[in-house]
Amino acid sequence: MSDTQPTKVLIIDDDMFLLDMYALKFKQSGFDVDTALGSVPALEKSRAGTTADVILFDIVMPIMDGFELIEKIIAEHLAPNALRIILSNRGDHTDIERGKELGVAGYIVKANATPSEVITHVTEIMNSSKAK
Repeated sequence: MSDTQPTKVLIIDDDMFLLDMYALKFKQSGFDVDTALGSVPALEKSRAGTTADVILFDIVMPIMDGFELIEKIIAEHLAPNALRIILSNRGDHTDIERGKELGVAGYIVKANATPSEVITHVTEIMNSSKAK
């Protein structure tokens, strides 16, 4: 996340419409964007060497949910320096706590934020993690 290179974000969601929408919004805001349509393609990309400064992922996805994905990324030491941020429609306490246990840097509830607000939240999370 240097000042000269754009921040690279990997967006993972199983909803193609949302994936495209968030990718477009992040690109318009100056981010270098990569996407994965679900956890399995995201894991394959990570294993193939794709790196990101920020991994933005949904929880509810088929085959492997977002929590399982992050557990595998951690276990396999993939993207060790990436900030992991949950972007989900589920905002219940147990999900938020599980995210904290897995070391996520932030939790954004899709239904409570416009795409522009999601970018603002991601930027705030990045800035607060830099300050630590």
